[in-house]
Amino acid sequence: MNGWIDEAPGLLTVAAARWSLALDGYHDAGHASVIATAAAADGSRVLVKAWPDRDRYSREIRALRLWHREPDGVVLAADDDLSVAALALVGGAPGGAARPAHETSLVSAALHRAHGRGRSEPGLSMFPQLHDHITDEVLPRVRRRLGATALGPRTESALWHAAGVRDHPARETLLHGDLYRENVPFTEDGRPVLLDPLPMSGDVAYDWAFWTVYYEVGRGTGGRLHRASLVSGISVEDLLPWCLLLGLDGLLYYEETGDARMTLMTRVLDALLARCTE
Repeated sequence: MNGWIDEAPGLLTVAAARWSLALDGYHDAGHASVIATAAAADGSRVLVKAWPDRDRYSREIRALRLWHREPDGVVLAADDDLSVAALALVGGAPGGAARPAHETSLVSAALHRAHGRGRSEPGLSMFPQLHDHITDEVLPRVRRRLGATALGPRTESALWHAAGVRDHPARETLLHGDLYRENVPFTEDGRPVLLDPLPMSGDVAYDWAFWTVYYEVGRGTGGRLHRASLVSGISVEDLLPWCLLLGLDGLLYYEETGDARMTLMTRVLDALLARCTE
């Protein structure tokens, strides 16, 4: 991976030259991608993004093209050989424009719309399956970390309630899979844009639970849970096991890594568990 990061500036430079873009700075470099800002010939601002994983590049570009269609397209250009894409710079700056007061309702509507478009995607089978992600990744790491946790009985209780998770085929669609607030910037006219997905095929309840728990950890959880149920048509009782599984996974990770968000997630988990006994 370190070798690829060393090569990434060259890939970005080659792609930018092909698209007549002038690179002017790096915005972010992580384990999954490297992103730079650039200026187009007409003066507009864009992001140039490179991926080390060709499959991840392909899936992300396909999802963005499905969700964001003309005239609101996000993918401006893509080079499959380099696994590099030019993306619209939402809101004119990294992080997007100012967020409106009714952010929650706007984001929930955008997510619902994306799920609707995802159901018509003929190539869902090319994406990783949510069932495999839960079975092969999430549950094994939760059980491993439970063996070393010092967080008390709340973790066992959360796992017990999370056993109620059910993957409903009738709710299958293309999922975003990574609904943190920073992955949903706003345009200057107040429109949310879903970016940086980890696309999977599976039950929409996963995305709604992820958004409920992680969009802003420790803030507005109850309001998002209510909104998720209202917009998706999935009952709170059906969403709670998904929320508890995802929250428990995050809590145990934060404990293991010494992340300061552990305290916030503990409160979130306790509040969700209280809803289970109402």
